[in-house]
Amino acid sequence: MNSQLYTLTIGWLYPKLMSTYGDRGNVTTIERRSQWRGFDVKVLPLDQAATAEEIKSVDIIVGGGAQDRQQELVMRDLKGAKAEAMREKLDNGTPGVFTCGSPQLLGHYYEPAAGKRIEGLGILDLVSVHPGENTKRCIGNLVIEVTAKKLARDLEAMIGMKPYLVGFENHGGRTKLGKTEALGKVIYGLGNNGEDGTEGAFHQNAIATYSHGPLLPKNPFVADWLIQTALRLKYQQPIQLSPLNDELAQYAREAMLKKLKVELPTEKQRLPTVVS
Repeated sequence: MNSQLYTLTIGWLYPKLMSTYGDRGNVTTIERRSQWRGFDVKVLPLDQAATAEEIKSVDIIVGGGAQDRQQELVMRDLKGAKAEAMREKLDNGTPGVFTCGSPQLLGHYYEPAAGKRIEGLGILDLVSVHPGENTKRCIGNLVIEVTAKKLARDLEAMIGMKPYLVGFENHGGRTKLGKTEALGKVIYGLGNNGEDGTEGAFHQNAIATYSHGPLLPKNPFVADWLIQTALRLKYQQPIQLSPLNDELAQYAREAMLKKLKVELPTEKQRLPTVVS
């Protein structure tokens, strides 16, 4: 693979308004893992100044979390041609990772603890409701088994074992899924609503999750899946990524699972550093 031939543009959704909980970590992980392989990478802010054409130009989309007021500001801007461009990108398979507040924006609506309902884009068949200001937030470490069929199949082919994700959640809203497929099944934590055992959502190649910025640093194979999927879609050819040494990330996963007293069958053997 001649890495000098490949370029990637990462579209970062409203970085000043929607990066409340360290979600920049996801952007940085994709950027660095691409650069380490010699790819030319550009990070494009998709904010109030961005156009629909700029949204259409990106290869990967990353969205983060926000407070209710910031989410309202984003939805006032993300309408018309920009909303249609976002819908077209995700429906046509552009890969992305959306954490906390941004999945709520992709759903039908979000009802905050106080104030008016915030209408979403309706790309994902889900709704999110905050039960009230006196309701306990969903906060803590999170471990899930990836159950979304396409993603689970792709990740297992890449790492050679059933995929589990380690993360951290901090949200007041509770999400209920309609026909949209869940990202995974909760092994430890609360997930979408603390009731039905689901976490996140998956649409075409878009990952939606309540796990924040540490998601990709703790699970670098997901970042590689995003990169590989984006390159294959853009260049319409089979592309394999060169290996990276992920021992530090694996040690961090092992330490967290040990702390949580969660034993996973796949963690009995070390995740490979080679991505195929």
